[in-house]
Amino acid sequence: MGNTIGMKRVRKILRGLARDPRGTELAEAAVVLPLLFLVLFAIYWFGQAFRIYGTITHAAREGARAAVAPLCATCGGTNDPSQNAYNAIKSALVADNLDPNQLQQPTAPPVLTSCGGAGSVGCDGGQTQICVQGVTRAGKTAVEGNVQLAPTGTGGAGECGVSVSFQYPYSLWLPGSPLNKKTIYLRAQAQMRAESQ
Repeated sequence: MGNTIGMKRVRKILRGLARDPRGTELAEAAVVLPLLFLVLFAIYWFGQAFRIYGTITHAAREGARAAVAPLCATCGGTNDPSQNAYNAIKSALVADNLDPNQLQQPTAPPVLTSCGGAGSVGCDGGQTQICVQGVTRAGKTAVEGNVQLAPTGTGGAGECGVSVSFQYPYSLWLPGSPLNKKTIYLRAQAQMRAESQ
């Protein structure tokens, strides 16, 4: 008889636990919390990618601006538009704590035609980490403004200038996702019209 009373008491306790919402809350939390942390990680890492993309886009604009405008019109020495662009890009990246040594030329540079209409323009050989299009070299002298930015055939004004493009590597860390430890290359490109000075 004592055994029957003990079993009834155990059953009553088990039924009470089954109806108690605290157990289901714990199980739900065990399922939801890992997903919540994965979403928070994704927000953080994609936010970092967006910050880096904004920085390299700003750096590309600064590089294009520096390529078309000489640093010092009255200074002696050479004025290399490609080197000016790289220096401006490097300065913008360092200001936002990014490593300028990780800059790479894009795998496929933008297809731009020359202002003379003589075909497409490749990257300037004066730089290995960035692609500067629109710089022509005659010996040690480099002149900018050789890329057609707005062709008249597409309704543009036929303006000439310089294009600066590069890519920057970024590694995501999202455990449990196919993007974990994958390196993606964020691309940046900017164009600037050459102005007579």
